[in-house]
Amino acid sequence: MAGTRTNGRRQPSLAQLRAFAAVAEHLHFRDAAAAIGMSQPALSGAVSALEETLGVTLLERTTRKVLLSPAGARLAVRAKAVLDEVGALMEEAEAVRAPFTGALRLGVIPTVAPYLLPTVLRLVHDRYPDLDLQVHEEQTANLLEGLAVGRLDLLLLAVPLGVPGIVELPLFDEDFVLVTPLDHWLGGREGIPREALRELNLLLLDEGHCLRDQALDICREAGRADAPVTTTAAGLSTLVQLVAGGLGVTLLPRTAVKVETTRSEELLTGYFADPAPTRRVALAMRAGAARGAEYEELADALREALRPLPVRVLGRDDRAATAGPSPLPGTGLRRF
Repeated sequence: MAGTRTNGRRQPSLAQLRAFAAVAEHLHFRDAAAAIGMSQPALSGAVSALEETLGVTLLERTTRKVLLSPAGARLAVRAKAVLDEVGALMEEAEAVRAPFTGALRLGVIPTVAPYLLPTVLRLVHDRYPDLDLQVHEEQTANLLEGLAVGRLDLLLLAVPLGVPGIVELPLFDEDFVLVTPLDHWLGGREGIPREALRELNLLLLDEGHCLRDQALDICREAGRADAPVTTTAAGLSTLVQLVAGGLGVTLLPRTAVKVETTRSEELLTGYFADPAPTRRVALAMRAGAARGAEYEELADALREALRPLPVRVLGRDDRAATAGPSPLPGTGLRRF
């Protein structure tokens, strides 16, 4: 029951604090001892040991009653606060031991969040009701920094990242779709060769968005050494409206097409010849994460939930586990 020592100073034990808090509440040794399941002599000894450790008198003892000293009245508040925090610590540890409970801080990039979060939130609500999911929408660099310093637990973003210490849990691949104004010469076409990108005024997101970098990479693969940028947008919704206004064309990931292009009747979508340019979306976690097994299970559940979307779902080994929905009906084109 003796306290521990820290930096040469004796520290009170939890048993001593618990005994003192009980006496402070009941102002009676017998009642306090019964309340915490301790014998009365042990309780009295614990309080005396605490007084010796702290170097102050906590109680005024008489033959008929027990009173708190002025110091005891002040320190009783502190003792209760310490015990409450210890109780909260134990409750949190209990929650951590139980899978899919407690807080999960999920970081999501802006070009994924609006299109996948409905599926993610529905899955968590239905399958993991005790999980406190907290969502943070940020660009990739900020998400990776947050994961590294422990501000975030798990990321949902485009990969590969190529960052040491980060484990990627692949979810799916999806094609890029060309979005054009209604009267564009490539509007409404299928089997578009990538080389066509050499001649297009391609509208891009602002710097910092991984989708911008992916679009530029696709242009380079098509043989376009540079892609002059005259107009940019902070989000895909604005980007698509710029296309509808005739300022150029853009590339959208397939999951974003339905949401973003139904807002205007001045748009057409075109589909590239195989192999179409694609992006891969995954969950990412710290290597050796304490909840790594939970994140793996969550990735498996999410893959199943994503099957109705126009994507190619992947397995843990990065290979296509199943084909996603077939291309859009008809020619693969749709006017919105």
